[in-house]
Amino acid sequence: MSLKVRSILVLVIGTVLGLTVSISSSMLAEREVKSPAPSLALGDESLAILTEALERVRREYVDQVDERTLVENAINGMLDGLDQHSRYLNRDQYEDIQIATRGSYSGVGLNIELLDGKVTVASPMEDAPAARAGIRAGDVVVSVDDVPIAADSLEAAVIRMRGQPGTEVRVGVTRGPDASPMSFSLTRAAIHVDTVRSEYLAGGYGYVRLSGFSDSTIDEFNAAVTQLQRGGERELNGLVLDLRDNPGGLLDAAIEVADQFLDEGLIVRGNGRIRQSRFAQYAEPGDALESVPLAVLINRGSASGSEIVAGALKDHDRAELIGQRSYGKGSVQSVVPLGAGSALKLTTAIYLTPAGTSINGRGIEPDVVVSNENSRAQYGRAGSLVPIAEDQQLKQALESLGYEAIALSQAQ
Repeated sequence: MSLKVRSILVLVIGTVLGLTVSISSSMLAEREVKSPAPSLALGDESLAILTEALERVRREYVDQVDERTLVENAINGMLDGLDQHSRYLNRDQYEDIQIATRGSYSGVGLNIELLDGKVTVASPMEDAPAARAGIRAGDVVVSVDDVPIAADSLEAAVIRMRGQPGTEVRVGVTRGPDASPMSFSLTRAAIHVDTVRSEYLAGGYGYVRLSGFSDSTIDEFNAAVTQLQRGGERELNGLVLDLRDNPGGLLDAAIEVADQFLDEGLIVRGNGRIRQSRFAQYAEPGDALESVPLAVLINRGSASGSEIVAGALKDHDRAELIGQRSYGKGSVQSVVPLGAGSALKLTTAIYLTPAGTSINGRGIEPDVVVSNENSRAQYGRAGSLVPIAEDQQLKQALESLGYEAIALSQAQ
């Protein structure tokens, strides 16, 4: 499908994908600005106040502060007063965003998250340096190159773990409540971050989990569907699309995924002040999954791109939504490059579901509410060993599709 919108959907949610801290942000896409920057149109009085404040701080603050820091702080303050998603991105933060949208980076291959105030390994990526060295899910990362890290320095730790392929980094972890730290010397390598996991289940049923939306998501998704269908030789009696804890990502990728299930109709509409923020994206006919019975899993961690997909499928009566109300992040951010390698992440639009509903701050209600007391007890989650029968939300989704009870009880 031809997509003109190159905006981003962001959720501050505290997950990290392959050592690209979501800062906690999800994956972002930049919208390059081709036209010259607009001229400053502040009134004389407003400009004079701003200039005087900067000069007073520069000359009279108790500690000397360089001009670049002052300017960055001024921009941050301006954006902080707008909404929780707009922010200034320095060079390192902007690089994080570009890495996340590409779905690849150079590092050690750890999925990490904040758990009980500790930087915890959710899962080591298969065949990546960390996994080969012996780092395990549940290990707590305590240092990088012998520099201690804590929850409030997570972003800096992630940046230190990245680097050129072939270079070395030392990662210290603890394993167990009273264990002594262990040090692993790792050689950085090129890492591809997969956003799609899939599995064929008994009786012609399939399972696909999307952890985010990046440039490579639609290709990964199509490859997974081809494998589930054995290149068209096998029909699917039903499919579960798992969007739990999916914080969003590229708007384009989310639209492309939704289009795989819809033959026609509006997928999402955007509304904003600038021309690029006013858009409407429609499904195109001819996709392999348009007639496959579908159940979609959502929870409180489903946001942005995952809410676009879930909202479109719900409004078109294409799928039954199961789980918990989604996060409610219905705004679009554009990443606008500035000088010196920095950028603005600026809210430029509010998106609407096909029914014209804004879910910003409200979320999407599932058709069937199923709570999950342990949010980590999810089948298909990276590093999870939970069987299908113990994942109550997935179990309900499969039952709604007619998955045989005996197969469900035996499923591992």
